Amino acid sequence: MAVFTPVTLDDLSQWITQFDLGKALAIKGIPSGIENTNFFITTEFGEYVLTIFENLSFEQLPFYLNLMRHLAERGVLVPAPIANHKGDLINALHGKPASIVSKLEGSSQMDPQAVHCAAVGAMLARMHIAAENFPIRQPNLRGLAWRNETAPLVMPYLSDSNKQLLTEEMAFQNAFAESDTYRQLQNGPIHADLFRNNVMFNGDHLTGFFDFYFAGCDTWLFDVAVTVNDWCIDVETGVLDLERVRAMLDAYHHVRPFTDAEQAAWQPMLRAGALRFWLSRLYDFHMPRDAEMLTPHDPGHFERILRLRIEQATPPLFTSAG
Repeated sequence: MAVFTPVTLDDLSQWITQFDLGKALAIKGIPSGIENTNFFITTEFGEYVLTIFENLSFEQLPFYLNLMRHLAERGVLVPAPIANHKGDLINALHGKPASIVSKLEGSSQMDPQAVHCAAVGAMLARMHIAAENFPIRQPNLRGLAWRNETAPLVMPYLSDSNKQLLTEEMAFQNAFAESDTYRQLQNGPIHADLFRNNVMFNGDHLTGFFDFYFAGCDTWLFDVAVTVNDWCIDVETGVLDLERVRAMLDAYHHVRPFTDAEQAAWQPMLRAGALRFWLSRLYDFHMPRDAEMLTPHDPGHFERILRLRIEQATPPLFTSAG
């Protein structure tokens, strides 16, 4: 796990008095994530999740926490942020912004089947619709601008083959972003990081999406692409599992029908989703940050996925009968 900011039970006991949550009873680090410090905490009133934000500022955080509250109020299954006595959702802990949210039931489904992918697709569509009128606008901080800034930083570490891949894909994505097709894509707040470990299930029943701290305003299709690239693949090879792809896309389309422009943009967007995570993993691998325990993810996983999305035909978003 990544623990950038240690917190003891004594630390928590003093800090938590500003909330109506009773006495702090236990705190345990969460073994996932490389951007923030996360803990399960237990109080007299129940179990919650404490997050200390290592990169996001006090000024940026209202977007994420208010988005979660907005979605929860509209029936989307997400953790609900907990306000302190003053109504504040963001409070300093060890000099860094921190928040408490409700804990979801269940566990992550790391071996998803078609039924799980369908549940995720339907909830993702409901999330996009529910967030459409969210009043705060903040760009996807790992969007195209960030990719253009980050690509030159990792380029010196790459093999000649990967340098060529990154150079050509950045040129492709920049050109695509200027196209009429791209400009027709529907957009709004997205999760942007809806991997298997960011969704909870009880058996086949989806209990919630969490970890919204990469969320931002971008095309809805990018969110779908990121999700398909994780949920609907053979993990060892990156090859798409067509049954799971179809289950997720059909369930999404039933709730929020895809457009013709999205159909045309589908393969470029799958490539964009792979590129974004290849770049972030390259950056974390070659320019690691200090933490008590931090093992960067393998960049090669998304390099393989990106090459496959370029080389192989992509299943359509929807069929004419859909």
